[in-house]
Amino acid sequence: MTEHNVDLVVIGAGPGGYVAAIRASQLGLKTICIEREHLGGICLNWGCIPTKALLKSAEVYNNFKKASEYGLEVSDLKVDFPKIIQRSRNIANRMNQGIAFLFKKYGVENIMGNGYIKSNNCVEVSDKSGNITDTINTKNIIIATGSRPRMLPGIEVDKEKVITSKEAMMQESIPESLIVMGAGAIGVEFSYFYNMFGSQVTIIEMQDRILPIEDEDVSKELERNYRKNKIKLLTGTKVMVIIQEQTV
Repeated sequence: MTEHNVDLVVIGAGPGGYVAAIRASQLGLKTICIEREHLGGICLNWGCIPTKALLKSAEVYNNFKKASEYGLEVSDLKVDFPKIIQRSRNIANRMNQGIAFLFKKYGVENIMGNGYIKSNNCVEVSDKSGNITDTINTKNIIIATGSRPRMLPGIEVDKEKVITSKEAMMQESIPESLIVMGAGAIGVEFSYFYNMFGSQVTIIEMQDRILPIEDEDVSKELERNYRKNKIKLLTGTKVMVIIQEQTV
């Protein structure tokens, strides 16, 4: 076990944590940032960044399909879906490595593992087996532990038929049909992406409109666009339970 003495410990290396760690180090604080999985957190590895890469591929594909409108002829247009997914992962991995470079450049020490606050001035780090690898004595602690998909009662996520946003980013093929529960930013992004590549998409939203926490005019415009693209919208609708067919 390694013991450290620092000015600041940041638990979580997502967009809040890694930026705070770098800035603290720039201001002269001896800083350690703890992360249990990937530098950059959910946003960079499984959220904002890779989803935008997927959406870009969908946009380019859609533009090719409408090429004749611009006086261009495209024949034998094919989709290499695994390559689309891999491009998204490569972009996320490249940015992940960029954070490691910034940590090194600005003198932030990174420890991979699970951080536990033992006291006001002590943080322990354990590995995946639960063994304590590091003890850090610190003057300050920042908690930036990010987010994870919410599990809903009565809905079992098996990561095959019922999946989270993480698995939606890693599919090996285009599903024939897809139900998206929730019409927030993540839900509408995946709906657009899979719809563009031919999936029959149904969005179920408990509130009375899609993007319920966004501007109402934005919701109306997106709803009009999605209906035009044959995405089925069920607003004011709540999923109570999922029953999967049993195969023999």
